[in-house]
Amino acid sequence: MDPARFVRLILAIGLLTALGACSRPGGSEPPEAAPSVRAQALIDSGNASYRRADYPNAAKRYASATLADPADAAAFYGLGMALAKLGRDDEARRAYGKARELARATGAHPDSFPH
Repeated sequence: MDPARFVRLILAIGLLTALGACSRPGGSEPPEAAPSVRAQALIDSGNASYRRADYPNAAKRYASATLADPADAAAFYGLGMALAKLGRDDEARRAYGKARELARATGAHPDSFPH
């Protein structure tokens, strides 16, 4: 699987999860969903910066997403991509490794990540 396609898949899963949380009876979002929603917003912002080739800002957004939801594989993968573009290869490898670890824990296909 193409790395960009994998990121889109992870983002779609996150969006579906967030939408599912919003459709719960009573109309209120459970407190445990808030970090994933915040992380997704930061990932979206990081993706926009990455597309504009604003890699420093993309890295900041993705890093903030990893703090908002430390279990979000897409946040770490995006961070790895941005850090690689900035030439921070050792940090990028660590971020990719964390994304791979989280993807395995959630049943995603980590072998599609870059090595």
